Amino acid sequence: MTEPVMSELEFLVEILDRYPMESLKKIAKSEGIDYYRLKRLYDKYYGKYLTVSASYNVKKIGLRSFITFLSVPSDKIMEVAYRLMKNPFVSYANPAFGFKNGFSIVFHIPDKQRKLIGEMLSKYSDDYEYYEVRVYPYSGDDNFGDWYLSHDYAVLMDILKWDARTPITEIARRLGKSRPTIRYMINRLQDEGIIRRFVPLVDVNVHDRAVIGLAKDLDETILEKFKEYEITVGVLPGYGYLLEWFFSSKEDMGSKILEFSGYVEKLLIEYIDPIFKELNDNNLRDRYSRMIKEDGSGYRSILEF
Repeated sequence: MTEPVMSELEFLVEILDRYPMESLKKIAKSEGIDYYRLKRLYDKYYGKYLTVSASYNVKKIGLRSFITFLSVPSDKIMEVAYRLMKNPFVSYANPAFGFKNGFSIVFHIPDKQRKLIGEMLSKYSDDYEYYEVRVYPYSGDDNFGDWYLSHDYAVLMDILKWDARTPITEIARRLGKSRPTIRYMINRLQDEGIIRRFVPLVDVNVHDRAVIGLAKDLDETILEKFKEYEITVGVLPGYGYLLEWFFSSKEDMGSKILEFSGYVEKLLIEYIDPIFKELNDNNLRDRYSRMIKEDGSGYRSILEF
């Protein structure tokens, strides 16, 4: 695969950020740009370096977000990885080494099953720690919904998460429904606040490492000091903050670790590996439809997997 021309890719990202689901002909007409130029760029990059994905408000459907650090012996990494990726409540898992050697994992857990988290994690390791993660800045809102839709909506959410530009005709075929029904279902997910927005996601393998740190207090000057890096901040209620810096292994890791360690109490390095990316992607394709009971009556137990 040839390397992308970043100016072309950035142009396409900007266009799809404004028109995430519209047809190329409609976009070209609205923007006053040449349709064939747009189609050439789209065919060159979409599905290879760029996709549009639905971003969900998981609180609305009763899911709590947790980050977990799991100790796993090095010779058991792949075995545990395959078991983790059979669990649809896993959002992603990557190898990580630091204050825990094994995995960093993001789980989405039904609000009503919080008491089962320890029992679930003990199936993978007897040495773990986990923290609930909220958006920074933390609003203090502790109102969680529950699943209240049919199973077909879970299938639709999987499709839109994987590729929100999947043709309506294809979605209708997969769900055995009419095109107007699919449009109604998508509009309902948006109107009820389950779909936050549609986001263009770029995958050009720029970042293959991350430094994850846990801090009891947040020194906001770090956001300005390291603004040249991609840094995300999360709130860990009852503990403090989650800080994550993404970078390339081609950079000087030692100096970064030394520099970042002054701002956190706990630290580890996460490896964003192509093998694990494939495992994570395979789990992502149908995770919502595997979470939900086929009769749509709610979530399956997190202990089933």
